[in-house]
Amino acid sequence: MTLEQLRIFVAVAEREHVTRAAEALNLTQSATSAAVAALENRYQARLFDRVGRRIVLTDAGRIFLTEARAVLARAEAAEIVLADLAGLKRGSLKLAGSQTVANYWLPSLAHSFRRDYPGIELGMVIANTEAVATMIHDGSADLGFVEGDVDDPALAVEPVGEDELLLVTALDHPWIAKPPNSARDLRGARWIFREPGSGTRSNFEAVLSSLGVTPGSLDIALELPSNESVRSAVEAGAGVAVMSRLVAEGALKAGSLVSIPFALPRRRFFSLRHKERYLTRAAREFLALATGQAS
Repeated sequence: MTLEQLRIFVAVAEREHVTRAAEALNLTQSATSAAVAALENRYQARLFDRVGRRIVLTDAGRIFLTEARAVLARAEAAEIVLADLAGLKRGSLKLAGSQTVANYWLPSLAHSFRRDYPGIELGMVIANTEAVATMIHDGSADLGFVEGDVDDPALAVEPVGEDELLLVTALDHPWIAKPPNSARDLRGARWIFREPGSGTRSNFEAVLSSLGVTPGSLDIALELPSNESVRSAVEAGAGVAVMSRLVAEGALKAGSLVSIPFALPRRRFFSLRHKERYLTRAAREFLALATGQAS
């Protein structure tokens, strides 16, 4: 049994299709089929049932899939350790960032890191805080950077920066002349919110809770999946919103948004890493860069 056979088996099992697996692995269909057949013949175990033009895992195949994935994960971890021994001349680093962090805070860090370590392949996925935490927990990313609270005992959570939240409106909103000063004022406005799982949303909901206001008591006109869509909706007059100064800065300078005086606490950006996974030199260096401690 070889690692290549395991990779082929996992690819076929995940797609339930030999041709699609072959295309994903850049192999011929015959080579892919032969690798699966070699496993089945050597161990006298049927891993797939052929149902029409599809293939589906047998009970033995489902059990073997779990073990095959575990072996491949260990092999990948071993490769990472060996690459690490070569220093920062080669390797890869997978980042995941929540929207505000990834779009407005991380890019300059990523640029500095790539300038200093051009041999390290750097990738980044953007999602909300909840999804980023899941990626770090599952091992699909090495480091996460978020602005929301994360409660997962498997993750190490460390502050790496700060951000300012602002209450913003379009140019013709009555709050410009008379800012809100009560829960009743907040309930009387139309709001634009980020989606559940967003760090910006959870931060603002904590503020609302301290004021005795539930999100359900507000007139939420729209729930949108990105900072940019929220900003555009507010500029169009669809409602008011709370967003990061990083997100609002350009529109404030252009005069298409107005910041309304309202007490909102500063919030912190956090790094996430799995406590039990090996932290590569590349990851350690990126964390040092994020905290201003890089050499």
